[in-house]
Amino acid sequence: MPRFPGQSPANEEAFEEPIVELERRIEELSAYPANRDTQREIERLQARLDGLRQEIYARLSPWQKTLVARHPQRPYTLDYIRYLIEDFVELKGDRKFKEDAAIVAGFGMFSGRPVCVLGHQKGRDTKEKLHRNFGMPRPEGYRKALRIMRLAEKFGRPILSFIDTPGAYPGIGAEERGQAEAIATNLREMARLRVPFLVTVTGEGGSGGALALGMGDVVNILEHATYSVISPEGCAAILWKDQEKWKKEAAKALKITAQDLKALGIVDEIISEPPGGAHTDHQTSARLVGEALGEQLDQISRHDPEERLELRTLKYRRMGSFLELVS
Repeated sequence: MPRFPGQSPANEEAFEEPIVELERRIEELSAYPANRDTQREIERLQARLDGLRQEIYARLSPWQKTLVARHPQRPYTLDYIRYLIEDFVELKGDRKFKEDAAIVAGFGMFSGRPVCVLGHQKGRDTKEKLHRNFGMPRPEGYRKALRIMRLAEKFGRPILSFIDTPGAYPGIGAEERGQAEAIATNLREMARLRVPFLVTVTGEGGSGGALALGMGDVVNILEHATYSVISPEGCAAILWKDQEKWKKEAAKALKITAQDLKALGIVDEIISEPPGGAHTDHQTSARLVGEALGEQLDQISRHDPEERLELRTLKYRRMGSFLELVS
């Protein structure tokens, strides 16, 4: 596992400490009265900070990428909507039980064309985290998403989906209201959608909670995002009965990084992040995502609906591999 200068396995999770220290020094100097010497020192530290970010983020381990994907300041769905979508109108409720704030869904304009937008939404502070249920949807969230996707199908609107969730909410109430059925229904119906469907994993792509919004014609993933059937901690707890001791090994074994997923054919494109991760510059991150989505939407829209359905079916049938033993 790669380590940075002076780093030991014990402090692997503290890989951002040198970055934070330089940011603190720059902030302190910026508070002093402006003069030539101070400005020169700030510029020197800023150049050093930029170089350090590039060096550290170019060598992240799978577990460190997991931590970056979970960074509380990463842009969420509403942040991408703010930068990319004009005249967004949010629609709420599943028309069966209630509203689930862990999923945002609605319609707006993307680069001059009407689109449907949906995605997971986490919270920043404690109050919002509780309101959004930490980005873990309940069945009504998936049924709301399906309702909006069907509206998009009815009116011929391409769908842009943003994935960032630890997974579907595992509570008793969610199970009683049909969590597994809601996810399975979404998978079936997404496979049948005739409109262009673009997916972007922006942070955590956790299990069926992510997949329930993720069967698109194109699946993108941000450079430091993750996508997996289970979290490293969950995997370690099941296989080795000790999630704290084995979570780093589990992250490596699960092949959850963008680079591994691209090599395995699970995702189609890796979208670059600003130096130091998407959490350092929301606007640039949104611009990079928007550029990729714009090009892909142009390409996918050239296919007629029947051709698009066939290509989508082939895409998912090609995933995975097996060995056939002949006796």
